Amino acid sequence: MIEKFKGIFPAFYACYDDKGEVSEERTKSLCEHLYQKGVKGLYVGGSSGECIYQNLAERKATLKYVADALKGKLTLIAHVGAPSTRESIILAKYAEELGYDSLSAIPPIYFQLPESSIYKYWSEIIDSTELPFIIYNIPQTTGYALSIKLFNQLIQNPKVIGVKNSSMPVMDIERFKKAGENRILVFNGPDEQYVAGRLIGADSGIGGTYGAMPELFLKAEEFVTTGNFDQARNIQTDINDIIIALCSLNGSMYAAIKEVLKLKGVNIGSVRGPLEPIYGDDFSKVEEISVLIDQTIAKYN
Repeated sequence: MIEKFKGIFPAFYACYDDKGEVSEERTKSLCEHLYQKGVKGLYVGGSSGECIYQNLAERKATLKYVADALKGKLTLIAHVGAPSTRESIILAKYAEELGYDSLSAIPPIYFQLPESSIYKYWSEIIDSTELPFIIYNIPQTTGYALSIKLFNQLIQNPKVIGVKNSSMPVMDIERFKKAGENRILVFNGPDEQYVAGRLIGADSGIGGTYGAMPELFLKAEEFVTTGNFDQARNIQTDINDIIIALCSLNGSMYAAIKEVLKLKGVNIGSVRGPLEPIYGDDFSKVEEISVLIDQTIAKYN
């Protein structure tokens, strides 16, 4: 089972129509686009999916549209973290009904809760279905950094198969890998350190910029697995140049990525407020970023 979770997993983007509503047609269009690129699977409904700005019905709709398009074709991980345990369990059970391969969830947000509450939250989600579970550690947005103590408690449950680690210190990946004694998968979260994360112990990657340039992350994975470390470092540098450019505009990085995808023929709308869309002179900068992505892909092919 573990092997199907090893590879490149784009974090799936929220797909809206021109009125800002979740679009079945555009969701399935993005599914097909990423499937054709050869990725291993998708991480659906997380940060890149703008989950905290969507209601329960919208999140369920996205889970359904993706499952309808790709169940059995790609490995599908459903992010079900929500403001309340109740909503998280509703999403978890629905993802199981749809045939998802695994669940994942951020820790509780807003209130600063003790680890006993965080453990209970994750455990109740895990126990609500028969699906395997991947912990999601992203302290820069949730305000909580997963401790080794809590990690060790959680992995006593055999349903816990991995951790998506999006903290910036690459050492965290090594520590979780060691604590998991090679039984637990570690997914590299920060796209800017994909190569470093893989080399220090990450088994796979889940990332928010993968969808804009899956070819480059697939090639980076190839360089790592074949031991071509010089090229792995080079492609990471080029990837980071693109990420910095995507983050340098007035609008949200996700808005920039969606405009890049639109230029490539995949229209999934824009972002939902309070995330800012791309506007003004930044449209021309997006065109430059799109060209840079194409040039970088050509460079390594």
